[in-house]
Amino acid sequence: MTQHTLFRRVPDTFRPFRVLDAYSCIGGGTKGYRAAFGEDCHITGVDKEAQPDYCGDDFHQGDAIAFILAHGHEFDFIHASPPCQGEGAPTKGTNKARNAAIGRTYPRLIAPTRAALETTGRPYVIENVAGSEVRKDIRLCGEQFGLAVLMHRYFELGGWTTARPAHPRHRGRVRGYRHGEYFDGPYVAAYGKGGGKATVEEIRAAKRIDWSTDHLRLREALPPAYTEWIGRAYLATLAPALEVAA
Repeated sequence: MTQHTLFRRVPDTFRPFRVLDAYSCIGGGTKGYRAAFGEDCHITGVDKEAQPDYCGDDFHQGDAIAFILAHGHEFDFIHASPPCQGEGAPTKGTNKARNAAIGRTYPRLIAPTRAALETTGRPYVIENVAGSEVRKDIRLCGEQFGLAVLMHRYFELGGWTTARPAHPRHRGRVRGYRHGEYFDGPYVAAYGKGGGKATVEEIRAAKRIDWSTDHLRLREALPPAYTEWIGRAYLATLAPALEVAA
């Protein structure tokens, strides 16, 4: 695919294509968009927690929804990865009962994030897990990119669309213990600790993230290959207009 450098025209001048990575963590998504959009784009991360390893151009510590509402219109493309703890398995069935018993609650942030994104008028992506309320426009898996981690994630596309890629057959199991039995396989479990789950170095290699050694944040981070694919897919939707403008 031909890669275009993206600029938005302002009278008699240019400015870089601006990307917002909301709920950014260390910037797994940021790194992928950088690869897709080029070094001349400008990427801002937002997260409620300090992220000293964040790899983008600017970082804002604070509430992602409030930032989107106040500044989202200033960006050309917005990615949002609301925390999955309130969306998937931890809030289902016995896990939900267990969490309630110990007073643990998780906010459900997809709907308010979507509502905030809609106010901006900008193209956006919301990413989350299988059990979430995110619309399942795109499903990506590590096997599609030759990664040593599966990590199925779903992407809702706002204001644009693209074809859903085929999901390849997995080459084997995820390495680790299941119900007391150990299984080997080509993929590592990049979540939790113990039971044969991935070490820091294994997660770094599996996700192709080389700028952090924080075990928790490495586990949470998206593989950059996912958002590089998303970014290139979005770029392809702009290609005809860019070629005419050129």
